[in-house]
Amino acid sequence: MQAIIISGNLPRPAEPLTVWILIRTVNLTSFFIMRIDVIFDTVCPWCYLGKKRLEQSLREKPHLSAEITWHPFMLNPDLPPEGIERGHYLNAKFGNEDRSNRALQAISEAGRTLGIHFQFDRITRTPNTLDSHRLVRFVQTRDPGRGSEVVEALFHAYFLRGLDTGSRPVLYDLIRDLGYNVETLRTYLYSGEDVDYIRQQNTQVHRISISGVPAFIIDGKFSISGAQEPRVIGRLLEVAEARRRESFEQDLQVNVGHAD
Repeated sequence: MQAIIISGNLPRPAEPLTVWILIRTVNLTSFFIMRIDVIFDTVCPWCYLGKKRLEQSLREKPHLSAEITWHPFMLNPDLPPEGIERGHYLNAKFGNEDRSNRALQAISEAGRTLGIHFQFDRITRTPNTLDSHRLVRFVQTRDPGRGSEVVEALFHAYFLRGLDTGSRPVLYDLIRDLGYNVETLRTYLYSGEDVDYIRQQNTQVHRISISGVPAFIIDGKFSISGAQEPRVIGRLLEVAEARRRESFEQDLQVNVGHAD
């Protein structure tokens, strides 16, 4: 998107009817579209909460247009490709069933406030998330604007339907529902494409000291981790918006100054 800025002086009445017009263009795309990078895992319930809270924050600021890109973080990168039995995973993570039940109950209560009705009792396996992250990559490289849609489909399948999103047949069903060709995804998954990319991204995220998800990075400058409340995310958006406005006004002054 570009704006055309016209500067000049109208002549005096006695002068020929000539207007000196200098046209300068300022790229406004980066001003109007806020870039939001979200680091997440597809089996992280707090990431699902964080997604809904981010969306709520954006709805409360309808003047903002956001371009959201999802980046991989693997909470359990060493899980076998077929994943592991859910009960075994929870016991290893929380120590015992009582602790895991309390933790899941807290997540369920938080989810209800956002319209998410977690169905943890339907989940029988904790999947390896490599292929589900590849699914997100598959969609985003073809249709960048549909990243949030495929992420929502994965969260819904896992947390509400209890589906094993590490299973390729499950991913085929999801991609079909999104309107993509199943055979194209099948070829992609079996090719090994983007396997190294996902692993490298995961390693890189850990290297920049992001140890928990979700993490939100706004315009590459402002970041916050955790499934923060909408008002907290909203405040970060406001800070980023103020910084963008300040930068734009400075650029505009420079352009007008050159025009003069």
